[in-house]
Amino acid sequence: MCNVEKIASCQIAFTPIVSDDYIDDVKRVLDIINNSGLENSVGVLSTFVRGEKNKVLKLIADIYEAMDGETKFSMDIKISNLCGCGK
Repeated sequence: MCNVEKIASCQIAFTPIVSDDYIDDVKRVLDIINNSGLENSVGVLSTFVRGEKNKVLKLIADIYEAMDGETKFSMDIKISNLCGCGK
């Protein structure tokens, strides 16, 4: 399924800190993740993302750029070069 040299696994927790509508902010970030084309799974406290390393890194930058100026936020990101795809 995957070339392990190019795959990254990532866990993203986006937390609005100063926001007019924190639920809308989180929904916007989830839309960005869902529209990225990367494999993802939304959890209670964070979202798991896996895919090509460059696309995962671009997703992180896209979230930052889209939400910067919209709200004050924190993003906790864990990223691994172990793809977890069984190889």
